[in-house]
Amino acid sequence: MNIMLASVTERTREIGIRRALGAKRKDIVVQFLIETVILSGTGGVIGVLLGVAIPFFVTYFAGMITIVTLWSPIIAFSISALVGVVFGIYPALRAADMDPVEALRHE
Repeated sequence: MNIMLASVTERTREIGIRRALGAKRKDIVVQFLIETVILSGTGGVIGVLLGVAIPFFVTYFAGMITIVTLWSPIIAFSISALVGVVFGIYPALRAADMDPVEALRHE
């Protein structure tokens, strides 16, 4: 959420230009939600890959048996994507609520 709020603040001028050229609130919300889902999805994929690879290496090098069920990576990725959407809604709505004139004045 903090990363997306910082992104909204940094891109205030861009948002103002898009709004001044006719972008609707929905367009701005969709743009920021897509960014959030991509960001959290990438993190989720990296986390799932590490979560599957580390037990494999533990089994291989330490000789301890580790078990990764099919549901574990699916649930981990789903939670990551859900958190991205939930915590991306506020920054997206904040970006969409900006007044185009005030956003263009922002330096």
